[in-house]
Amino acid sequence: MILLIFCFVNLCYAEYSNYIWTSPLSTTVNVTNNLGEEYTNDTSNPLNLDCESAILIEQKSGQILYSYNMHKKLRPASVTKLMSILLIMETIASGKIAYNTQIPCSDHAASMGGSQIWLDTTETLTVEEMLKAICVVSANDCITAMAEYIGGTEENFVNMMNKKAKELNMNDTTFKNCHGIDEDDHLTSSFDIAIMSAELLNKYPEITKYTTIWNDSLRGGKSELINTNRLVHNYSGCTGLKTGSTSLALFNLSASATRDDLSLIAVVMKAPTSAKRFSCASNLLDFGFNNYTYKKLLSKGSIVKNVNVNKGVISELNAVADTDYGILIEKTDEINIEQTINLPDVIDAPVVKDTVIGKVSYSMNGDVIGECNLIADKDVKKIRFLTMESFVLAKWFNLLR
Repeated sequence: MILLIFCFVNLCYAEYSNYIWTSPLSTTVNVTNNLGEEYTNDTSNPLNLDCESAILIEQKSGQILYSYNMHKKLRPASVTKLMSILLIMETIASGKIAYNTQIPCSDHAASMGGSQIWLDTTETLTVEEMLKAICVVSANDCITAMAEYIGGTEENFVNMMNKKAKELNMNDTTFKNCHGIDEDDHLTSSFDIAIMSAELLNKYPEITKYTTIWNDSLRGGKSELINTNRLVHNYSGCTGLKTGSTSLALFNLSASATRDDLSLIAVVMKAPTSAKRFSCASNLLDFGFNNYTYKKLLSKGSIVKNVNVNKGVISELNAVADTDYGILIEKTDEINIEQTINLPDVIDAPVVKDTVIGKVSYSMNGDVIGECNLIADKDVKKIRFLTMESFVLAKWFNLLR
């Protein structure tokens, strides 16, 4: 039986070997690990996947559900663009660019080979149009134009990519360009691709607006776009994410899908054919969905309990969950989770909104397996002399109403 508790916060670390997994979870608890032992020893390949390296993770926790040579350094090809897309989304979030920002095309960007939409130095496209071309048809010219606009030069942007990789503890990764065209020492691993895939999807879920497009067009319908990721069209719940292939890298894929609140990421590297990479990714995702389920225990902002406020301008507030909270379990498991609320009956004013005022803990067989903070849902000022009169009048008004 495997059971994992998920508590979502801004950033946390769960160690695997000598690597640190960056994820939005503060708690990942392995209660038992029967199914996991066979499928995550990294040397066997019980699903007989026809590829050099593969990994399956639960997106929100980063929990590894299947691994095969996951730290083997290989050429990522256009899966590289996931890091470039992540930096684009960060730049949008920072306000430095917007979706309607016009992006020019340099001679260097226009000269890119491989997948492209044939950008011309006389035209500009919006960031949104660029993202669409990058996510759907893996346009090398568009990602290069975006890199130059954000970084000043592609070289500077690649430095940003490598800096971000270090922040995410992607220890198998060195980027040499922003697009993934083969270059010496431009390497990563399926493990690291899973890290940046989860980072992108968890922090910027809006990217799926583009990664789930099957076909579309640009330039007033003159440029047709058909997604290089065929799982978008034929795998139920697919949310993306990125294909990549070159003569040296062979065929790579980071595939993401969500069903019934369970979100998975499957990464396949160096499959011998395009069809094999899709079948390997489908097999990994099927394995995850067939064997695991996600049970939500709390939703962010959900009211857990009312709390009285002493000497406040209002007499009570709500204690709410500060994050989404749930468990990942094998479908064959029978579990009995007990909830314990640790919260005072009365708290003193003043109270600041989002202040931690208690916890809710979960236990199984008497052992605590996880906790989630409870926070105040509003500000409550302390009654002072100048507010006393209005407070009393309000109380009388409520009584007489």
